Amino acid sequence: MAISITIRDLPNETRDVLAARAARSGRSLQEYLSRELILLASRPSVDEALDVVRARARAFPPLDGGDVLDALDADRR
Repeated sequence: MAISITIRDLPNETRDVLAARAARSGRSLQEYLSRELILLASRPSVDEALDVVRARARAFPPLDGGDVLDALDADRR
């Protein structure tokens, strides 16, 4: 079921930019914002993406900086 959202205290300049983008895309402001919000929600936030990266990193053994540098030096020989 669709819901309505009200956004208060939006600067006029911001509304004007969004309305212009909507007009250029051939959509009403409501259609444009609805589409943009759906796209925004379909992608992970920065915090969510970092949580995934950190969880994956825990699956790897800890690395010592010296071991990494030794491996790089060995590759250069």
